Amino acid sequence: MAPELLDATFAALADPTRRAILARLAAGEATVTELAAPFAMSQPAISKHLKVLERAGLVSRGRNAQRRPCRLEAGPLREASAWLANYRDYWAESYQRLDALLDEVRSGDRTAAEQDPAR
Repeated sequence: MAPELLDATFAALADPTRRAILARLAAGEATVTELAAPFAMSQPAISKHLKVLERAGLVSRGRNAQRRPCRLEAGPLREASAWLANYRDYWAESYQRLDALLDEVRSGDRTAAEQDPAR
């Protein structure tokens, strides 16, 4: 993924309203009016959030007669998830090494206690 697109994706996801819009669109297409309904903000404010999501490639708008439904475009989310997976793998390996070290320390403590009952 191009760094600019990854930046735009994470910037778009940084706002809770935009994440809520994406969650709603995951259930299916919706108009701006439908997307604005659960929020205490105007349709123009929702439109601004949609423009950010569109620039990040996370939302597209269609045309169906008088309706202009918005739909989720999951590609950038998949690419961001793949980018994060590298770090998830790193941390999983780090935790495995920590677990092994803790097991070694515990085993050493048990061995020392067995050898020296006064402990």
